[in-house]
Amino acid sequence: MRINIAIDGPSAAGKSSVSDMLAEKLGYTHLDTGGMYRSVAYLAYKHDVETDDEDKVVSLILNNRFEFKSDGQVLLNGEDISEAIRKEEISMAASNVSKNPKVREALVAMQQNIAKDKGYILDGRDIGTVVLKDAEVKIYLTASAEDRALRRYEQNKAKGMEADYEKILKEIKIRDHQDMNRSFSPLKKADDAYEIDSSKLTIEEVVAKIMDIVAKKI
Repeated sequence: MRINIAIDGPSAAGKSSVSDMLAEKLGYTHLDTGGMYRSVAYLAYKHDVETDDEDKVVSLILNNRFEFKSDGQVLLNGEDISEAIRKEEISMAASNVSKNPKVREALVAMQQNIAKDKGYILDGRDIGTVVLKDAEVKIYLTASAEDRALRRYEQNKAKGMEADYEKILKEIKIRDHQDMNRSFSPLKKADDAYEIDSSKLTIEEVVAKIMDIVAKKI
């Protein structure tokens, strides 16, 4: 029996890393929905389009080709933009892009169509509440802002990217406020989601907890 798993939570809570490890253990495909919004933000940035101009952003989505590989690679018209979309300025722009109803409609429809055959792990901000309301397992993965900022700091430093802890912490807090208070599809825990605080847990420990939940559901 193959099911769908929805993982929601704030920025830098470890959703992507956990989803990647789960996908490998279960033989599922991880569809990084946050990467989708970052890709659109990157595209808007590249074409000098304001992120709040819904019609122009949707036009960009429809007139460009995105590919989201099972290994996490993101291609835009054949170009690998996997690293470029992880920069902080693109993450902030992605939060603005995700507030646009028309943009969300276009991407949600794409996500639902991809996941209809089951065996998918989707992570983001509104997967369990909007995108996959019927997901068999829903997880709300969270952590303190300080722990999340430290993780992002260490990730950026390891990749040779800009690594300013205080700046990252400030941006994460702003991002949290934006995500939780937007009028359209705000970040919130689904009523039937299991909440896991990853502040003091390793990725392996988080994955083990989720695997137990999945095993019971299957």
